[in-house]
Amino acid sequence: MGDRHLVPGGLMLGVNARPVVAKVVAPVVARLARAGVTADMVTVVGFLGAVAGAALLIARGEFFWGVMAVTVSVLLDLLDGALARARGGGSVWGAVLDSTLDRAADASIFGALIWWFAGPGDNRMLVLLALLCLVLGLLTSYVKARAEGVGLACDVGIVERTERLIIVLVGTGLAGLGVPYAVHVALWVLLVGSAVTVGQRLAAVHRAAAGRALP
Repeated sequence: MGDRHLVPGGLMLGVNARPVVAKVVAPVVARLARAGVTADMVTVVGFLGAVAGAALLIARGEFFWGVMAVTVSVLLDLLDGALARARGGGSVWGAVLDSTLDRAADASIFGALIWWFAGPGDNRMLVLLALLCLVLGLLTSYVKARAEGVGLACDVGIVERTERLIIVLVGTGLAGLGVPYAVHVALWVLLVGSAVTVGQRLAAVHRAAAGRALP
């Protein structure tokens, strides 16, 4: 695998938070770089941890501990971009790998919820909501990727990956602590926000395209 990413990890942070996070992760990144750990290794470990937490815990109804495991794995996304920069820059392969595994990790979370509520959780409404959130999340990423593929910027949207993860993990974690309807509220909020985001991105692409033909 390549060891450098073209862009930072998929977990996006506000501009004001980045310097603080950079100071916290800098010592860890330096140790990993000295040990020969690559950004791709961190990306793959984070992905495997998220999938394991979703499949082995959330899918079995262990919501709180599943969310803890997935959260730790997702936080590795803060390291891979910084590690890539520490090792000299980013690679196209690393960027594609990072984005692909991000999508797969997100899908594993919703897939685990669908598995649980289609079985022992016995709630067809939540199965439908989780499925719709999964599809809309993929569409949100696809519209941006397709737009950028034809040379258009598409950075708008009220619910991007960070917001999706926060909403679904907080709701699921609270449900694991016994808070009633926490998953219901989270999935409804996410459904509406994701649908709005897809609409915002399609509208932005429509404006930017302005009748342009494909290159």
